[in-house]
Amino acid sequence: MIYGAVVLPKGDVLKAFSFDAALGTFLLSTAAIMPFAALSNTSRAVFRWSYILLALYAYFAETVQNFRGVDPRFVKGGTDFDVWVGSIFTFVALLLVLFYLFAAIPFFGKKAYRLRPELIVGIRYAMIAVLFSFAAGVWISFNAGRYFGLHGNIIWLHGLGFHAIQVIPFLAWMSEYTRLHPSIRKGLIHLSGIAFLFGLIAIGWQTYLGLPVLEWSVASILALLCFLITFAAGLLLLTQINAVLWVKKLALYWASFL
Repeated sequence: MIYGAVVLPKGDVLKAFSFDAALGTFLLSTAAIMPFAALSNTSRAVFRWSYILLALYAYFAETVQNFRGVDPRFVKGGTDFDVWVGSIFTFVALLLVLFYLFAAIPFFGKKAYRLRPELIVGIRYAMIAVLFSFAAGVWISFNAGRYFGLHGNIIWLHGLGFHAIQVIPFLAWMSEYTRLHPSIRKGLIHLSGIAFLFGLIAIGWQTYLGLPVLEWSVASILALLCFLITFAAGLLLLTQINAVLWVKKLALYWASFL
């Protein structure tokens, strides 16, 4: 970065940095919710080690190739090695999607729901949003780049969908530490989850029209309103948190490890 982000002819260190940071955040967020998936120990181990190996290759391809001046996804004029790395990277991306689907399905079952009802509802919405992000990733691949139309940028949809895995489960987790009626808690989680999903759909439509996300239009205003609803629901839950209840539950949680 000291000598600039661009590495000729097609590398970009800044892209590698943003990808590595985003993937790391996504992996940590996934690790935080996986204990609630009600998977067997064997299934959880298969998912964990598969994702670790696939993620390591993704880190290798994205970082090394950009430092070598090669676009790891869309190789043009590269060596046979570059072509192989890019082809395997595409296959790895597909496997990341498939293994995530494998891990997401149990969250929609009754077994997981019985463990932590509010939290699982939030995770379900997050998983649907992640599917939107994966779909945006496929869109980028078929489009051979992030830009669509005149000014559309698919990366916004791709990135924001993944952030649902931090936002919505966190709101659901906060709801567990309030004294609100369970129906109200679930209602707020549903509201925030649905609003977030509609916000993603609006951004996807804005991108499909070839417009920048930050350009004012019906779709961008709808997206803004949807995300504000999610934010407002989170703010309401935050004001209703019972600090004493939170400390007690946290103490019980850590005591279970002693």
